[in-house]
Amino acid sequence: MLAGDRLRNLREDLGLTLRDVEAASVRLSEIRGNTDYVLPISRLSDIETKSIVPSIFRMYSLAVIYRMTVPELLTLFGVDLNKMAVDFSVILPAQTHKVNNPESVEVRIPVKLDPAFSLSKTSNFGRLVMQWGTVPLAFLEQFETANFTYGYIGSEDFTMYPLLLPGSFVQVDEAKTKLVERGWRTEYERPIYFVQTRSGYTCCWCDQEGQNTVLLAHPLSPVKARTLRSDRDVEIVGQVVAVAMRLDWAVEGNGAATRLLSKPT
Repeated sequence: MLAGDRLRNLREDLGLTLRDVEAASVRLSEIRGNTDYVLPISRLSDIETKSIVPSIFRMYSLAVIYRMTVPELLTLFGVDLNKMAVDFSVILPAQTHKVNNPESVEVRIPVKLDPAFSLSKTSNFGRLVMQWGTVPLAFLEQFETANFTYGYIGSEDFTMYPLLLPGSFVQVDEAKTKLVERGWRTEYERPIYFVQTRSGYTCCWCDQEGQNTVLLAHPLSPVKARTLRSDRDVEIVGQVVAVAMRLDWAVEGNGAATRLLSKPT
């Protein structure tokens, strides 16, 4: 159903005529001291029958008269404000800035996980989600984007420590499964891959040696490199492209991979 048809139905459900709406908008314009709020009968008819999009002032008048919120009215015209947090990704400003998100924005986040999920093991988070729910919490809707999967680095997985700390969440681009073995200048530019082996998941650097894939840990990590058959023992799920990571963690002892402790506050 077109936006105009739905607006006409809303008006008729309220028992309002075109003239009633015009008169109400005139009163609103007098209160606001701005004639842009006025909805002439001819313009309202065009909105209902010719798919004309009203101005922001007339949009407000319609929302007030039809007892709707402006975001609800915008959805009739195909503008969903709940997508704003996700759509922020269309531009990446050069300057560091604070992002303020409307508290009313609803996004979908995992509300039920596979009972097998363990904080101690690195996991493919996207495959552990059994049910999604809608809550007013920004940015997390990206978890449901089909182009990516998400991984959780287990509290006992020190493979990329200290570059990626245990307990981190990583975003994985499943389209990037081909190994890149050169072209970076520092370890921070070297691609990190989310891989699945017979023993579970991990994040690591990878090299290809003939029919084998070498899983490389960070030089400061206590984890040793592993060489696995590419065709049967390891699967490159994708490349890690983003990370959410706490910084208030420390390792006990002299750097040995014992366990993580939360620093006292």
